[in-house]
Amino acid sequence: MKPTLDVITIGRASVDLYGQQVGGRLEDMASFSKAVGGCPANIAIGTARLGLKSGLVTRVGDEAMGRFIREQMEREGVSTKGIVTDEKRLTALVILGVRDEESFPLIFYRADCADMALTEADIDEAFIASAGAIVVTGTHFSRQETAAAQKKAIAIAKAHGRKVVFDVDYRPNLWGLLGHGAGESRYVRSDAVTEHLKPILSECDLIVGTEEELHIAGGSEETLQALRNIRAVSKGTIVCKRGPMGCVVFPGDIPDSLDKGIRGPGFPVEVYNVLGAGDAFLSGFLRGWLKDEALETCCAYANASGAFAVSRLLCSPEIPTFPELQHFLKHGSRHKALRFDEDLNHIHWATTRRPGPETLMALAIDHRMQLEAMAKEVGASVDRIPDFKVLAVKAAAKVADGRPGFGMLLDGTYGREALFRAADHDFWIGRPVELPGSRPLDFEDGGSLGAKLIEWPVGHTIKCLCFYHPDDPPEMKARQERDLLRLYDAAQRVGRELLVEIIAGKNGPLKTDTIPTVLQRLYDLGIKPDWWKLEPQKDTAAWNAIGAVITTNDPLCRGIVLLGLEAPEDELEAAFAAAAAEPQVKGFAVGRTIFNDAARRWLKGEITDEAAIADMAGRFQRLVDAWQRVSANVKAA
Repeated sequence: MKPTLDVITIGRASVDLYGQQVGGRLEDMASFSKAVGGCPANIAIGTARLGLKSGLVTRVGDEAMGRFIREQMEREGVSTKGIVTDEKRLTALVILGVRDEESFPLIFYRADCADMALTEADIDEAFIASAGAIVVTGTHFSRQETAAAQKKAIAIAKAHGRKVVFDVDYRPNLWGLLGHGAGESRYVRSDAVTEHLKPILSECDLIVGTEEELHIAGGSEETLQALRNIRAVSKGTIVCKRGPMGCVVFPGDIPDSLDKGIRGPGFPVEVYNVLGAGDAFLSGFLRGWLKDEALETCCAYANASGAFAVSRLLCSPEIPTFPELQHFLKHGSRHKALRFDEDLNHIHWATTRRPGPETLMALAIDHRMQLEAMAKEVGASVDRIPDFKVLAVKAAAKVADGRPGFGMLLDGTYGREALFRAADHDFWIGRPVELPGSRPLDFEDGGSLGAKLIEWPVGHTIKCLCFYHPDDPPEMKARQERDLLRLYDAAQRVGRELLVEIIAGKNGPLKTDTIPTVLQRLYDLGIKPDWWKLEPQKDTAAWNAIGAVITTNDPLCRGIVLLGLEAPEDELEAAFAAAAAEPQVKGFAVGRTIFNDAARRWLKGEITDEAAIADMAGRFQRLVDAWQRVSANVKAA
């Protein structure tokens, strides 16, 4: 039977908590970034990002950290059929930090953890046989039951003619050779470990390790002798990782010099954090090896992937995607510290961000100034506005009825409870940061943007409205551009998507080239938002020009949503028809057309909650129907 997966990795799956204060001691860390960790889990993610079909066999706890690993694997496209939920044990945790270029302290919290409870019963023959190769890892040979599980997987793989890859993955303290405080240590000589691993080597088609790891596998602290000892028991291809010198591959006899092995190009970069570099390296090597590419190409993929990892902070989140890797191999980077390369960072972000909707139909009720004015006009307290926004969530949910592609724009000023309730539904959610009505652009509540955004749920998209026209005075444009750059930088640093809303027509003529000129200027500044929110255009030529600017400057952009500007429903349907033919237009985010009448009557006490919900739901539904109708017409044309 032909394999449906390229590779299945087996063993550790933990949650890494990385100290964000680089250069400090773990004792002094004040905040942490969370990511999937553990060699096999990292490789499963890395190979998936590089275009392979991968799966993972492990155990996770029946708690939030275990569910995080499972959900992240699904987001990365990794098959989770082999992930077992252990109801008795907790998911493993690792605390990590970067002290300097040579010190990377870490503490393993793995006492009776879920992944070390893997047993033979967790190894499903059909699942193992569904992959062209399996990856077994050293740590899971350190205990009898986990070793038995991996040996069973090897036997199944060999019986079905699959390849076996062995990542030595030597952690002395996980073999009980050092204490908990020595998690950073990579090598302690142990004849017992060597003898334990020796029988495994003969079953392997590919053996990968650092020089120190090959020392433990080969039982010699002289690298060439260790390689010869391995070759004496195994015909597998041996890959020796040599850090900044790249790698050397030995498919056959071991020569009299390491330099006589097969090598690929090296990529000298600034070392920021070596943790996880080996997992990125093997992910890259497997991308070539499992596609039957030349070993020199495998080395290039591996060395480049490792270079990305050492130049960034985390482990699995930093492994490149294949488009990112291809861009680097073709164009290189003007930065030795790859984390400062804006082009690579954008490709990385856009190809690893959470999946988004192909079509977006959103009810926008992030309005603050307008609802305050309305409440004052009808003599109602602004304290009632939060309750009305909760009703809007109910209206949107009534229309969406659990279907994908629906969303809301909600603010944190009056929409705090509404944001909580929106999280009960599978909504795309955008939140504003601009000071309402500000021109030049200013941000609500002042202070640090990053400090505020880090408190937002990761799924919330930052929305920023900017009244920007090409004919604005130079000092106005300079200030607005400066603040948009600040916002873009903050969004990138905290890992939140960004929607930039541009309204030009209120401050000058809206010509065919007005919005394309604005977008091109912002792209020239290096601002590449995930979404654009734009006002309706007067002709299809304007939409064609807008689409061309986006496609040329950022083909990875999620697209455009139309705003409403309180236009009547029939005008909006006409605007939909004019825009829908442009592929970059993905939907709409309309507010006052939907909620204005209901809000006014509800605040005055003229209608009930149920009537307000029904009125907004009816208007929202008609716009949804109109968008879907014009979209269907475009597809049929």
